[in-house]
Amino acid sequence: MSHGQDLVDARVTDWLERAAVSASTVCLVHCVGLPLLLAALPAVATVVAVPESFHVWVLAFAVPASGIALLLGYRSHRASLPLLVGGVGLGLLAVGALLLLGGPFETLVTVIGSLTLAVSHVMNWRLRHDRHRHD
Repeated sequence: MSHGQDLVDARVTDWLERAAVSASTVCLVHCVGLPLLLAALPAVATVVAVPESFHVWVLAFAVPASGIALLLGYRSHRASLPLLVGGVGLGLLAVGALLLLGGPFETLVTVIGSLTLAVSHVMNWRLRHDRHRHD
């Protein structure tokens, strides 16, 4: 593969990595911040209604964006740990979004999944950039 193609792949992967980490951050704010806001301001609860489909839509974005970014990173650095950690994070997000709807552990599992997924993207990003610095 040419150096120019590697540069394009790195830019695309960087964009996907940033989008995935941003989505994890939005998920964390939603999972932690919104319940705190709604608990503190009961009047807001009647105005702000987040449908349960929100979780499915976030998951539908997270799976392909994270999967592509992590796979492109793997193709670059050949380290499987970010893939493994990312898979665990996506799995936890899926459990929280699809199986624990409104259950007592939904927020906890989703927050842990978001953090795990964000960590996998940071690992992936660092490994890709370390590889490029040493090449």
